[in-house]
Amino acid sequence: MPTWNFLRNQIAVGTLHLTAGDFSGCYDSAGNPNCKVAIVMGKTKNSSASRYEQHSMIIVPMDTPGLKLIRPLSVFGYLDEIHGGHFEIHFNDVRVPVSNIILGEGRGFEIAQGRLGPGRIHHCMRSLGAAETALQIMCQRAAQRETFGKKLYHHEVVAHWIAECRLSIEQARLLTLKTASKIDMLGNRKARKEVAMTKVVVPRAVLKVIDCAIQVCGGAGVSQDFPLAFMFAYMRTLRLADGPDEVHLSTIARWELLDQSKKLTAKI
Repeated sequence: MPTWNFLRNQIAVGTLHLTAGDFSGCYDSAGNPNCKVAIVMGKTKNSSASRYEQHSMIIVPMDTPGLKLIRPLSVFGYLDEIHGGHFEIHFNDVRVPVSNIILGEGRGFEIAQGRLGPGRIHHCMRSLGAAETALQIMCQRAAQRETFGKKLYHHEVVAHWIAECRLSIEQARLLTLKTASKIDMLGNRKARKEVAMTKVVVPRAVLKVIDCAIQVCGGAGVSQDFPLAFMFAYMRTLRLADGPDEVHLSTIARWELLDQSKKLTAKI
């Protein structure tokens, strides 16, 4: 979510209004005719609060003066019009009442983290469904297509691809299930390491499955006759959405080191 700028990426908080200066940002679903409001996250100007309490989420009606839809933005060449697509939006001296702040000033990070953990798991669950579809397409193609006088699945390399894909799916599924179970039992905060692990493992595994399916389908695999190209683009985007792999890897390392230090201290 982009920052709401005011004097270098900041919000001016007055007694009656919030003011955003001159900037552009990218928002999803903005092209949907049913989209009536935007939720904008911004940093309060000259805030002395901790870095986790400097951001706020603000409701901005789409018909607010100064807010303008500029252009649709593609994602890997796709406009993803199903939900309204991604749009560049320009803000020019946009003003809304202070009452439009959600939950309270400085609680934007809290709101974001409250939904990002479970949201990441939802992404991974859907991704595993895509992996199953890709594996099904791969197996059907391998059973129908012949090269060098035999079905594709009789070629050892293709058979190994099928086996490796099933292994990857099951491993990723079990990690997702473990993470979801920990969220249910202990809450989102206690499952932060597992959430980060799942968010890294699942998109990587699913991308590999889709890639193998494309290889088995050949040129047809990247055409409109199969959904694989779109699935690949979506899955590659997921390695950026809700935090890139590198951020999650740093989180995993930090929590792992903390866990190991606790074990070492307990032994001593």
